[in-house]
Amino acid sequence: MKTRITDLFQIEQPIIQGGMHFVGLAELAAAVSNAGGLGIITGLTQRTPDDLAREIARCRSMTDKPFGVNLTFLPAVNPPDYPGYIRAIIDGGVKIVETAGNNPQRWLPDLKAAGIKVIHKCTSVRHSLKAESIGCDAISVDGFECGGHPGEDDVPNFILLPRAAEALTVPFVASGGMADGRSLAAALALGAEGMNMGTRFMATVEAPIHQNVKEALVAASELDTRLIMRPLRNTERVLINAGVERLIEKEKTLGSSIKFEDIIQEVAGVYPSVMQRGEMDAGAWSCGMVAGLIHDIPTCKELIDRTVAEAEAIVRKRLERMF
Repeated sequence: MKTRITDLFQIEQPIIQGGMHFVGLAELAAAVSNAGGLGIITGLTQRTPDDLAREIARCRSMTDKPFGVNLTFLPAVNPPDYPGYIRAIIDGGVKIVETAGNNPQRWLPDLKAAGIKVIHKCTSVRHSLKAESIGCDAISVDGFECGGHPGEDDVPNFILLPRAAEALTVPFVASGGMADGRSLAAALALGAEGMNMGTRFMATVEAPIHQNVKEALVAASELDTRLIMRPLRNTERVLINAGVERLIEKEKTLGSSIKFEDIIQEVAGVYPSVMQRGEMDAGAWSCGMVAGLIHDIPTCKELIDRTVAEAEAIVRKRLERMF
């Protein structure tokens, strides 16, 4: 399949694996890239820039195809060593970076000088236009259905993607609710040049996470996610579990007076417990509504090949017959 996204990133299929904490390791990124998509290493999962440099080298030993690094910019009292992480990316020869969180403008000159293409994740058209204006090469347009942080506007992709197509000049991919060939065909029809899958890639053979997580995704329905931290204006979509239920009860009890410190037990340090040890009730971890469309645990190649074949069949067979 050929789109502006495949041309921009020099990949075979317009399918990107989103950055996911304690999921986007070299094993998954390499498997996605080897299957024709764009694999992404999650930068801040690596505790130091040196760790990221080693992870990039490890991924490069597993694939000769393009892969990227996700770097999320978040406000923090003690911010990560962003200059160090960017240096590790540049020195590692990575040519694609997915940015998320705060405006990445401060970091673009160094990335651009190194010949790196930047795709920024946005949950609104206004933020997408800002990312375009500062020089991002592409946008990942993230609808309300997504796992993780959907923003505060609550606009689903059936509206957000056509709006992005009306407003943007740079290519964009659909993110949030993407699972299969139906998703890809719909994303292309709504104006996107491809799609970003996060939660769906967690339920693959190569995803370096505990089997309990994969099985939980297969068992979940589209009704099994919850929105947390809305009172803090840091909304996150997560899979329901005992830890999340405790957190929601605190939000109900404390109301607008809630502080991050009140829920720290349910959100801090949860990912290693869940992703590595399979402790499913440890607390909140990001999961999209797309869990309702996850019914198996294929290899990344099986998933990508199937997705593209399904999309082609929808366009060439089902839709053509209707005209």
